[in-house]
Amino acid sequence: MTAAWIYGCATEPDRLALLVDTKRRISSLRSARGCTFHEVRLGPFDVVSLGGLLVSSPLRTAVDIALHVDAERAVPALRALLANPDLGLQPRLLLRAVEASPRLPHKKEALVKLEQLQPRPAP
Repeated sequence: MTAAWIYGCATEPDRLALLVDTKRRISSLRSARGCTFHEVRLGPFDVVSLGGLLVSSPLRTAVDIALHVDAERAVPALRALLANPDLGLQPRLLLRAVEASPRLPHKKEALVKLEQLQPRPAP
């Protein structure tokens, strides 16, 4: 949600969530206040540079939100990410990225959240 906030697609989080590549050592940063650290595998297309700051890419951000954020906060943030043309996200790309994820906890719930993003037919 921190990256979604940086992209202007979510409200400011109470605590900044920082992703750190598992290849890096962060023991000296663990005591930083106001932040939570998540050690994850980051691929070459998982981060982008914004003004010199590395931020998770729009696609990685959307996938992480779908997988790890409760639906009440995730669905509006995902809608905003998809609606921002500067981010280049497409619903089908997001769906395929979640489907292509290996067996992960909450994958089924993520797919349900993505279903909620589909336009509903008029009555």
